[in-house]
Amino acid sequence: MVTPLFKSSNTTKIRLRLHIPQCYQQEPVISRLIATHGLVVNITGAMLGKHTNGEGRFDIEIGGTVPQISRGLAYLESLNLKIVGKPNSDGDGWY
Repeated sequence: MVTPLFKSSNTTKIRLRLHIPQCYQQEPVISRLIATHGLVVNITGAMLGKHTNGEGRFDIEIGGTVPQISRGLAYLESLNLKIVGKPNSDGDGWY
C-alpha cells in the first residue's frame, strides 16, 4: 500500500521507488505515466548504470487525482515492476 504524501480536495501526491528491469529500459515507462494517465511525475532520484545489475531504479513523486494515480499504478503493476511505497513521508530517507 502506498500512502499519500500530499492530498488536497482534488489531487494527491505519492512517493515511490520504481525498479525497472533491463527489458523495459528502452520503453518510455515514466513518460506513459504522464502522457497516458495525465499524472505529474517528479524524479527525485535515480540509480542507473553498470552497478545496478541491469536494473534501473527511480525515486519518483506522482501527483494527480486518486483515479489517475490508481490507473497509473495499475499500468506499472501490469508490467510486473517492483514498486515500493515510501513509508515515511516526513523524512528525506527511504528507510
